[in-house]
Amino acid sequence: MEHKESELLVYSPVVNARINYIFQLILGELIGIDYHLVTDNLLFNSFQGPKLNYSASQIEDSIQIVPAGLLDEKGINSHQLRFIHYTDHKVPFPVYHKNADFPFDLFSAAFFMVTRYEEYLPYIQDNYGRFSALSSIAVQNDFLHIPVVNRWADDLGRLLKTKFPQVEFRDKEYTFLPTIDIDAAWAYKNKGLIRTIGGCLKSLLTGDFSDFRRRLKVLSGLANDPFDTFELLKELHQNLDVKPFYFILFAGYGLNDKNIPTNNAAFQVLVKSLADYARIGIHPSYASNSNSELLEEEIGNLSAVLHMDIRASRQHFLKISMPATYRNLIENDITDDYTMGFAARPGFRAGICSTFKWYDLESEVVTNLKIHPFAIMDGTLRDYMLVDASEAMNHIQPLIDEVKNANGTFISLWHNESLSDENRWKGWADVYKELIYSASGE
Repeated sequence: MEHKESELLVYSPVVNARINYIFQLILGELIGIDYHLVTDNLLFNSFQGPKLNYSASQIEDSIQIVPAGLLDEKGINSHQLRFIHYTDHKVPFPVYHKNADFPFDLFSAAFFMVTRYEEYLPYIQDNYGRFSALSSIAVQNDFLHIPVVNRWADDLGRLLKTKFPQVEFRDKEYTFLPTIDIDAAWAYKNKGLIRTIGGCLKSLLTGDFSDFRRRLKVLSGLANDPFDTFELLKELHQNLDVKPFYFILFAGYGLNDKNIPTNNAAFQVLVKSLADYARIGIHPSYASNSNSELLEEEIGNLSAVLHMDIRASRQHFLKISMPATYRNLIENDITDDYTMGFAARPGFRAGICSTFKWYDLESEVVTNLKIHPFAIMDGTLRDYMLVDASEAMNHIQPLIDEVKNANGTFISLWHNESLSDENRWKGWADVYKELIYSASGE
């Protein structure tokens, strides 16, 4: 067996689906190195080029990472995780081995993070049935703000380059993707007679007369609808030459699903106009989260309006239930999902700021569903953390910097309504402008 001098030979006594998956992510995608995985100890020993030893056995002239055992397991088991300090953050799966080049098994740690292993285990649900950010090891150990998997890959890459200068890495480039969720296209317009009357009565009964007056002005054409910020968004994105992604709630009315009726002509015109200059995905309703037939209907209705296939999604309320939600998406031919992030905290839910394939832990199989993690959402700062607009960039800029340093993809999640610059969103239009200028490198 011949290998190029620049190709990395990797030794592992066992090769299985978990090992193949996480080695491909860390070595093949994040580091960008050609590698070959072998189980033959003699072959590995005799190789004269760059070598990575993933075992507890000492092998000369190789970088050694000692396994912690997670990648040898099958199924989902409860782990009493221990953490140690590594550089400027804590890491799980420590190993105590005098010859190890890392004090922890970075492959097991990365696998645990990106598969969302902890979300398969029993957990206390929040009010919307979601895995809570506060339950995550990243929040509990204060590293949610760091794309740790990218960091670990970079550390390994630097060590490889130091020990084996002949290795070659494929270049990575930082990218920025602004995404907009349309939960409610308009605040007052095009909601249908019954909902409009109900909204007026609610304003009167609660004594919110300013809302009642504003509603009448908008409906009579004397004022703009505050949620109608689509021209502003178009101008902002085109000025910076960035192509946004819009995720549209295109579903029936429900307790947690309150967009415009999907048969409304103005709504359909809006959706078509957005598709002229932006990418469009489905924002699967709260009701369809575990209902494959309902999701199929929502995707089909949006697809029929646009006369195009819908392949991208982001769950309404960011609700992910492992593995049902992702299996539901795959069953409905969704290839790319943008839900991976927490509602209650900014940062990196899966510890990564790069696209990765979803690994179905229950089935122990790599799927073709690509996961695109986002780092920040407007509602996280304003509603969960009660951050004032004047302080928002203090939370956003460090995340942008982390992703730039990792040459990852910075994905922001905003809503059309938060550009209204009114009431609870006063000042947040300027926050978004500053965010996209900073993230796009302007």
